[in-house]
Amino acid sequence: MSALVTQNFVPLMFAGLLVLLLTGIPVAFGLAATGLLFGGIGMALDLFPPNLFQALPLRVFGIMQNETLLSIPFFTLMGIVLERSGMAEDLLETVGQVFGPVRGGLAIAVVLVGALLAATTGVVAAAVISMGLISLPIMLRNGYNRSIATGVITASGTLAQALPPSLVLIVLADQLGRSVGDMYAGALLPGLMLVGVYLLFIVVVALVKPAWVPALPLQARIYVEAGGASGHRSLLVLLALCSAAGFGWAQVHESVINPWLERGTPAPGDEVFILSLTLSTVLAFSLALVNKLLGVGLLSRLAERVTFVLIPPLILIFLVLGTIFLGVATPTEGGAMGAVGALAMALARRRLGGRLLRQALDSTARLSCFVLFILIGSTVFSFTFNAADGHLWIEQLFAELPGGVLGFLIVVNLLVFVLGMFLDFFEITFIVIPILAPVADKMGIDLVWFGVILAMNLQTSFLTPPFGFALFYLRSVAPRADYDDRVTGRRISAVTTAQIYKGSIAFIVLQLIMVTVVVMNPALVSGGIEKGPIIDADKALREMSMPTPFEAPAPVLEPPVIPSDDAASEPADAGEEADEPMKALEESMKRDAQPR
Repeated sequence: MSALVTQNFVPLMFAGLLVLLLTGIPVAFGLAATGLLFGGIGMALDLFPPNLFQALPLRVFGIMQNETLLSIPFFTLMGIVLERSGMAEDLLETVGQVFGPVRGGLAIAVVLVGALLAATTGVVAAAVISMGLISLPIMLRNGYNRSIATGVITASGTLAQALPPSLVLIVLADQLGRSVGDMYAGALLPGLMLVGVYLLFIVVVALVKPAWVPALPLQARIYVEAGGASGHRSLLVLLALCSAAGFGWAQVHESVINPWLERGTPAPGDEVFILSLTLSTVLAFSLALVNKLLGVGLLSRLAERVTFVLIPPLILIFLVLGTIFLGVATPTEGGAMGAVGALAMALARRRLGGRLLRQALDSTARLSCFVLFILIGSTVFSFTFNAADGHLWIEQLFAELPGGVLGFLIVVNLLVFVLGMFLDFFEITFIVIPILAPVADKMGIDLVWFGVILAMNLQTSFLTPPFGFALFYLRSVAPRADYDDRVTGRRISAVTTAQIYKGSIAFIVLQLIMVTVVVMNPALVSGGIEKGPIIDADKALREMSMPTPFEAPAPVLEPPVIPSDDAASEPADAGEEADEPMKALEESMKRDAQPR
């Protein structure tokens, strides 16, 4: 029996974890209990030394000292304060008025607001619940298809997982041993592309099935001019002016910023984009402020409203993400500035009271403790797992897969997709990633690219039945019974759970398409990461006047030594030993010269 356990220790360990999770025990305690139980079994079978767990307290203490994880409570506090301050309501109302006159305009507004909430709040529950409470009744009132309406709301809320400052990107960066800034930069373009795919899908639906996504009726448009004009022309002029200013800055950005930073390399694309966007938003806000204070009437009511509602979140996005991308602040510092900025925005809206602050702090503490307990449990599990050489077992398991790197990525994504139907993304990240990351690194896979692929795949875990959390969030606020609409007085039927589940299918497919696109095009991720200068190791050695393996060292004249028969091979051995430090030095310099 003991021989059977010894030979199958790692598979039995996974089976034990699965059994504990099926009992309903919290994942954090299930992980820790499995690690401790099998650690004791391994010591009893002499697989591990008796002092196996002596280093475990230091590992746990190291988790508490991890500054990267400190950004999680900051970003969580920022998101909760913004959600409770009414920003989502203002954004949905305003953006809905902008796009409402066109078919599918309300759905487009939900996607765009979901992207803005993702880049500011980063909390899926807040985004889905806010948009479900505000936009779903309007969509139902105007005759939107139920599956399209519910699918757009749940999918747009999950953008908080793909777009920075996503919590899952922070956790993945910590587990993969990579910079959070690199993870944010790598995920930016794929996340924006996913937003574009959602918008394209809505446009296609509006063209193919226009009755499913009707336009907003005239009587529902509230920001109109005295003469009855919609105000869109003034908004378009303001947009064109600010876009021209941003484009102009992009052309001169490098010539202005590089001398100031004393930088000789080209400016990164994300830096140019962020500063161009910042200049455009500051110009728009300044023009709207002058128009309001002086009453000159250059801007329409709609243009003025859009500016005052959209600019503060965009400024907060720059404050957080811009400083991180530019290297001015670390993710923890950026999160702290974001939390302060969110409190300032709530205070400016006169909605920062003691009750809101207590609720935000309580929710932040709960989520932070949840994350840390899961991380501690996974550390105990991986401690025993690695002691049993489980990583070697995993490497051998994946080494036999056909297809090389592509086969590995396909199997990993299928595994994560299936686990997402049953587990939370935090739990998947802390259980699976520490096991798969060493295998991916050994196969030569860029871990930032690997992390972005997994983040976009984990996004589907919020939409996949039976435990799609975004589906549950919308179910909690969607009408369960027929009701009389307070505006039109018409009887509107309830939203069924089957309609919510059906609406998620199309967007799950879109997300999987984007995962495939990122897998097939690594440049979408690596192109957003600034590369360091490449160093020529051979040239550096020559400049240091050190011989390379291709150059023989200068001869040294020494008195002749007559070797004895027993020491005939000593000079050759000594030469080999003398070459070893030089080879090691050169190999080390060449490794350091590789771009990161």
